[in-house]
Amino acid sequence: MRKKVIITIPAYKAADTLPSVFKRLEKVEEYFDEIILVDDGSLDDTYKVAKTLGEEYTKKSGKPVVILQHSPNRGYGGSQKTLYSEVLKRGGDIAVLVHADGQYPPEELPSILQPLLKEEADAVLGSRALGGEMIHRGMPISKYLGNRFLTRFENLIVGIKPRISEYHTGYRAFSRKALQQINFHLNSEKYVFDSEILIQCKEKGLKIKEIPITTYYGEEISYLSPTRYGMRILKVLLKYVLHKIKIRPTLQYD
Repeated sequence: MRKKVIITIPAYKAADTLPSVFKRLEKVEEYFDEIILVDDGSLDDTYKVAKTLGEEYTKKSGKPVVILQHSPNRGYGGSQKTLYSEVLKRGGDIAVLVHADGQYPPEELPSILQPLLKEEADAVLGSRALGGEMIHRGMPISKYLGNRFLTRFENLIVGIKPRISEYHTGYRAFSRKALQQINFHLNSEKYVFDSEILIQCKEKGLKIKEIPITTYYGEEISYLSPTRYGMRILKVLLKYVLHKIKIRPTLQYD
């Protein structure tokens, strides 16, 4: 039976970049069935632009485009909670996260999907580390070093096998099975949601696979303070350790 693939797009202040993302998705539209986008309380024309693009896309392709809106802003993690809940509600078999700023290449969707379509994985990550040229393709050296340090530390603490080359990629896809088994609603509303959901996958014994992708350093990451983000990741790891040694168990990782 053919699996229903849904593209999920968290959008914040993305009015200028969304047209390009939709145009690039047209190149791989044979690989997905629907698009769900959530405007996370943007103060620009993101919602208006998304509605127009969605209507035009549906008219051309016949594929549904669902546009949702948060008011007020909830955060990147909050957007993913809304998106994945809607995927389950709409009977999606695979949810693919695509950023609204074009930071991750929609053109590599076929490669992202293959492990899930073949049921070789429950979650797939598009790794810029495996793709190489993270610095040469525009990532500032400070953010590159932070990415590498945090990934190594998370590998040490979390212990996913085989080791993850990049915990902090935003290009990822999950099976319906994975989304149903993990308590993603208990995760942070912020960017650390991405690390928390990988820990949850590990705790449920779900298989995670990586594929190499090209690095493109876009604008969305500019809304993130590297220092604050790093501290939040360390807090996530501390919470996980306290859960594992049964000092402070949490339903988040049950």
